[in-house]
Parts: sequence; C-alpha cells; structure tokens
Amino acid sequence: MSEPKTRREIALLATGGLVASALVAYARPAAALQPNMERAKASLIEALHFLEMADSDKGGYRVAAMKACKTAIAEVDAGMRYDATH
Repeated sequence: MSEPKTRREIALLATGGLVASALVAYARPAAALQPNMERAKASLIEALHFLEMADSDKGGYRVAAMKACKTAIAEVDAGMRYDATH
C-alpha cells in the first residue's frame, strides 16, 4: 500500500494531469482543426470521381478538369501540412 500523498505531491499530480490534457487537446490531428479544408478536399475528390465516370473526352476539357482537380487536391493537402507546422 502506498503512503498518503502530501499536498505538494497532489498539486504536482494535478498540474501534470492538466498539462497532459492540454497537450492532448493541442495535438489533435490537423484535419480536425481544418474542417473547411477537409470539406473542400472531399468536394474535389467527389468532382474527380464524377469526371472519371463521364462519357468521352469532351474535346480534352474533361481530362484538363481531372488534372485540375488532382492539382487542387494536392494543393489543399500541402496547405493543411503547412498550417500544421506553422
């Protein structure tokens, strides 16, 4: 059985718990802190899916739009990574 804790030990444990809780809250994934970017990315992925499902090439515009979606998805990802480190 452990000995009763002193007030100082209890205060240190409580402070440590608060600090740990704050760190866990701060260390949430970047995506959780960027709901608009996540929604934008999801919309771009959905648009890319519909473009891939479309008939024919549409004079090259469908392929260009698919490329633009892929570029935009990569840019959104890069922006979220940047924000997570700055």
